[in-house]
Amino acid sequence: MRLGLHEARSLAVQALVRAGAGDAMAASTADALVEAEAQGLSSHGLSRIGQYAAHLRNGRADGSAVAAVVRSRGGALLVDARCGLAFPACALAVAEAIARAGEFGVSLAGVTNSHHFGVAAHHLVPVARSGMVGLAFGNSPAAMPAAGGKRPIFGTNPIAAVFPRRAGAPLVIDLSLSEVARGKVMVAAKQGKPIPLGWALDREGRPTTDAQAALDGSMLPMGGSKGAMLALVVELLACALTGAAMGFEADSFFVDEGNRPRIGQAFLVIDPAALAGGDAYYARVDALVAVMLADDGVRLPGARRDALAEAALRDGIEIPDALGAQLRKLAGG
Repeated sequence: MRLGLHEARSLAVQALVRAGAGDAMAASTADALVEAEAQGLSSHGLSRIGQYAAHLRNGRADGSAVAAVVRSRGGALLVDARCGLAFPACALAVAEAIARAGEFGVSLAGVTNSHHFGVAAHHLVPVARSGMVGLAFGNSPAAMPAAGGKRPIFGTNPIAAVFPRRAGAPLVIDLSLSEVARGKVMVAAKQGKPIPLGWALDREGRPTTDAQAALDGSMLPMGGSKGAMLALVVELLACALTGAAMGFEADSFFVDEGNRPRIGQAFLVIDPAALAGGDAYYARVDALVAVMLADDGVRLPGARRDALAEAALRDGIEIPDALGAQLRKLAGG
């Protein structure tokens, strides 16, 4: 099924509002999910609407929540998402961090009592537009073991970064710390497709190609113990500093019933003018990009997403018929 972006967004908003989300929450969430779909990131796109709608209906997310800054000192602040969907809280945190980085040179904004925050780099778009450097961190329900362990403790705990350029699109780096994002396994399970060996373990700790067994088991960390250590760093940044729930305390996103996740996110924003200065920063970035592109086959991070998004703006997006039918049903027609 092919949908125009406007139609896809309209269906997403209607589905979320019918499930109990306030208008602002539904709009910001729909924007993020349609953008992900347009960029080819279907595991964090419209396939999440059914999940979010179920969480709203079942009380795992509060559709009436209004995020607010609850603590603040200098360049540091804490936003309470109040158990709503994550996108309005993250937008507030990033906007505040940009303003404070302009004043103090750097700002760290934490988000607590939050929910799944989708594509991490999505939240950094306003940072790049402001000519600043941004990093995003988030935890998620337990899916990966600690180094040397077998029991899931950490989430897949994504990290994203954005570096603006003087001319051209910013460099956008976005990765989960599992071998692949767990959302890809979710999509494979829904479609009844196998996954490659090396992505996940089953409940007994055995390598598996069965997507559902992987969802019931654990994801393998990227780079083995090094990925597990990075996941620990993100868990501490997103939870210890914000007071949010650890991954092992949050029920899976992939079940309709369960507790309110109350997970956390953190956003670091840096004004290059506060360090070597804007001219030096852009000159160094340009020099690095030139050397990278001189090597045949190098593609700048974020370039593929931008190209797909441009095509989607012109041609719309292709989604499975079953997903399209689900969206129309959730939207009420």
